[in-house]
Amino acid sequence: MPTTTMIQTEHPYGDGGVSSLDMASLLLCAYELGDWINESAEVAEYLYWKEAVNEDGQVKQLTKQFDKAKELFSECQRFGRFHPDYNSAKDKVKAIERELDQIDAVRQFKLAEQAVDTMLFDVSRTIAESVSDTIKVPSNEGKAAGCGSGGSCGCGSGGCG
Repeated sequence: MPTTTMIQTEHPYGDGGVSSLDMASLLLCAYELGDWINESAEVAEYLYWKEAVNEDGQVKQLTKQFDKAKELFSECQRFGRFHPDYNSAKDKVKAIERELDQIDAVRQFKLAEQAVDTMLFDVSRTIAESVSDTIKVPSNEGKAAGCGSGGSCGCGSGGCG
């Protein structure tokens, strides 16, 4: 991986801020890093499987069914789990989702998507840790867990999902 030298200049007021010259250099480095990521094997694999999923007739058909099922389930969710069709609508969404997951292109796409996500998280973490060990780096892992997220957090309140 080629290296880029960042030019650092003293801030005119001496308050430790980043000058516009530093920011321009930093942005150039960021774009260069973005280019390297876009040229990676992980992104190439992701784009290949994304195209395969977009071209698959069975996926298109199931996606239409899935969208209709999600719409019905959303209507049921407005009234909560006491809606008479809530459980059947939820089961229909899950069944179609399982069908989609059985298609090889969809499975491979999800794996490739996870690989890109992991790479981006690792890059973000490396950048953050080079600045400070205490900087938090958000992750896409577990985004549907916890109270109020729509997931099942197990708090026992009954309102989580």
